[in-house]
Amino acid sequence: MSVRILALVGSLRAGSTNRQLAETAVKIAPEGVEITIFEGLAEIPFYNEDIDVEGSVPAAAAKLRAAAGEADALLLFSPEYNGTMPGVLKNAIDWLSRPYGAGALSGKPVAVVGTAFGQYGGLWAHDDARKSVGIAGGTVVEDIKLSIPGSLTRFAEQHPSDDAEVTGQLTDVLTRLTKEAGAAKA
Repeated sequence: MSVRILALVGSLRAGSTNRQLAETAVKIAPEGVEITIFEGLAEIPFYNEDIDVEGSVPAAAAKLRAAAGEADALLLFSPEYNGTMPGVLKNAIDWLSRPYGAGALSGKPVAVVGTAFGQYGGLWAHDDARKSVGIAGGTVVEDIKLSIPGSLTRFAEQHPSDDAEVTGQLTDVLTRLTKEAGAAKA
């Protein structure tokens, strides 16, 4: 059985350590697991119910919904901006929550991980993202947590894929999320 995981990266910055973490997940994905990093979060307009009308949903939002709809699980990579998740990630969750009760997140296992410069590695942002995803209809896998502190110094000269501790922790995240996705498909 293959499992498809959609990765959403909450940082739009080219050198984002969260993007590097997502790329590492793609690289180390277990056999039978396909991880796709969604490209295009920056193009999705802010959620507005007036433009979320069948037949005229903005193309970027429709693309996100389709990608999430095809996935068995989602893995969100979030930095921490001013003590919470980035707006681009919150906007994606808002689009995926609709239509109410039947959005693309409904019933899908979702895990939130990431790295940030602070001493807690983005913990507040990750907790906020979990809360938002759960309210939006996703099945938050609460016991999957990975908040890597000190991102700017830890990854200044080393890519996350070259950090044995990080790849080990990320492998555990992927194994557990794959198990949850498999159980949800069964």
